[in-house]
Amino acid sequence: MGGTFVALVGLLFVWSLAVESEAQYMKYKDPKQPVTVRIKDLMARMTVEEKIGQMAQIDRTVATADIMKNYSIGSLLSGGGSTPLPQATAEDWTNMVNDFQKGSLSSRLGIPMIYGIDAVHGHNNVINATIFPHNIGLGATRDPGLVKRIGAATALEVRATGISYVFAPCIAVCRDPRWGRCYESYSEDHKVVQEMTEIIPGLQGDTPDNSPKGVPFVGGKNKVAACAKHYVGDGGTTKGINENNTVIDRAGLFNIHMPAYNDSIIKGVSTVMISYSSWNGIKMHAHRDLIMGYLKGTLKFKGFVISDWEGLDRITSPPHSNYTYSVLAGIQAGIDMVMLPFNHTEFIDDLTHLVKKKIIPVDRIDDAVERILLVKFSMGLFENPMADLSLVKELGSKAHRELAREAVRKSLVLLKNGKSTDGPMLPLPKKAPKILVAGTHADNLGYQCGGWTITWQGVSGNNHTTGTTILGAIKSTADPSTEIVFRETPDTDFIKSNNFAYAVVVVGEHPYAETAGDSLNLTMADPGPIVINNVCVILKCVVVIISGRPIVIEPYLSSIDALVAAWLPGTEGRGVTDVLFGDHEFTGKLPRTWFRTVDQLPMNVGDSHYDPLFPFGFGLRTRSIGGVARSVSGGVDGRPFILLIAAVSIFYHFIFH
Repeated sequence: MGGTFVALVGLLFVWSLAVESEAQYMKYKDPKQPVTVRIKDLMARMTVEEKIGQMAQIDRTVATADIMKNYSIGSLLSGGGSTPLPQATAEDWTNMVNDFQKGSLSSRLGIPMIYGIDAVHGHNNVINATIFPHNIGLGATRDPGLVKRIGAATALEVRATGISYVFAPCIAVCRDPRWGRCYESYSEDHKVVQEMTEIIPGLQGDTPDNSPKGVPFVGGKNKVAACAKHYVGDGGTTKGINENNTVIDRAGLFNIHMPAYNDSIIKGVSTVMISYSSWNGIKMHAHRDLIMGYLKGTLKFKGFVISDWEGLDRITSPPHSNYTYSVLAGIQAGIDMVMLPFNHTEFIDDLTHLVKKKIIPVDRIDDAVERILLVKFSMGLFENPMADLSLVKELGSKAHRELAREAVRKSLVLLKNGKSTDGPMLPLPKKAPKILVAGTHADNLGYQCGGWTITWQGVSGNNHTTGTTILGAIKSTADPSTEIVFRETPDTDFIKSNNFAYAVVVVGEHPYAETAGDSLNLTMADPGPIVINNVCVILKCVVVIISGRPIVIEPYLSSIDALVAAWLPGTEGRGVTDVLFGDHEFTGKLPRTWFRTVDQLPMNVGDSHYDPLFPFGFGLRTRSIGGVARSVSGGVDGRPFILLIAAVSIFYHFIFH
């Protein structure tokens, strides 16, 4: 009897250990399990409230570790200029992200959050990061391989700060340069935009050969999740008005604005962001046919769909006037994660109410959360949720700055090179007695980088981050014997009283982002026209335009000897002088049509009224064969000219798309 009792006690003990062991084993935490099994196991353990928490993305300014834990918040972000500290270092960023992540990991199920940021031309919110040319400049390079390398470099710099998710690339097809986001678009031509989706495997890594279409892929700790935006038609709004209405038939939408999304999905993009804009009067954030039907259905996109900043609020006019309706419309349309970004309790309460009242089916919530978890598992976040400092040296590294410099010189488009009677002006001689550098943009790194740099709207001056201005690049490129004189706005008396060999004038637009950049006149910022008129009437001059799009230039063209579209080149100004002084050729081609007057707009290649100042694909090239030797002498009219005194041939020709 006693032996039997002991045996029973022993069996009970073994059984209890087995039960305890089973309770401790969670399939979703086992990296050996297939991802589908892990997702199913985790979903079965989650409450409705925990699922809805995963659908919320909030800004770091309203987040705490306790909020991350108690509400199971799925994602955090930094809006433009939202930083942990002024002048924050990579270590500061990493420590901040980890502190929030600790809160997420301490929740009941320990689901890691994903941190997102707008890294749209490099890691542009972070001081000392490499700032690459904005997308319009990259479109001018026509070099998908270069863009892929930029994506890889950006991923490393983002990971260096502990962040694993970027709201890039923007694959809008800008059809009207009056739009304030046109510089975020690679081109007016969807084929160029499609080619530039190579930045996605740069950011995320190359998808495996056997990967099914639409499944997100992130290839390890040196890569980040990408976001194709803004779905769809954001670049086609009436008069280029930001967040407005794109009036176009279905064939036009699908032929012009949709193709790059198909390419992005094939390349494994992890997320897609919805556009603020409408299509024929229907807000994209509420467009079930295009999100649930086409994006998730026809295109077989398996990652998650995210709203834009307060995107649900803007479904109604005025914004937030019927938030419960906005939540219903947006979630039912197929949005999976909502960039709130401030009031998480209102969103969670409204959505929970809608689900519990069976107005929104639980299946729609499950679809959203499964997609969010799929991205997190594909990123390896469950295995490696905490960031480390191993990549800190990648931020603004020499290799990345050299890559940015290469991108700058390949992005510049030579629009004019000499007057018909004088021959070509470029390349410039490095050796000259005295040269003039003028213009508001010659020595202003903030202007050179444009919007989405350090802050949302961009900055002015040279004290906000590290880089080389165009003036600095000229000083480092010209011969040491050449005297370089800089005057931002020289008057004619000053110009005439100096014996300048030639002038470099750098003018353009001031920084802007989004709606603040919408413009109906597209004029050059003052005093740019005055500087051009003062300088170029007296001296041989090359004018370098720093702008996010074509601007009005025809009234000044006759007085300009050489004209260069430099777009928004970023921190590496030496890429500009690489081609001005002939160390490299000009190879860039216009990624969009350069109009004569704004009255022609919108005007894109192929339009019946197409009559551009410079057509899409235009770009002069400079190529020297043999050595170029030059001397500077005064012409009979008192204006200097460049005399070629060596056996040299300089060819330049038009290159069209």
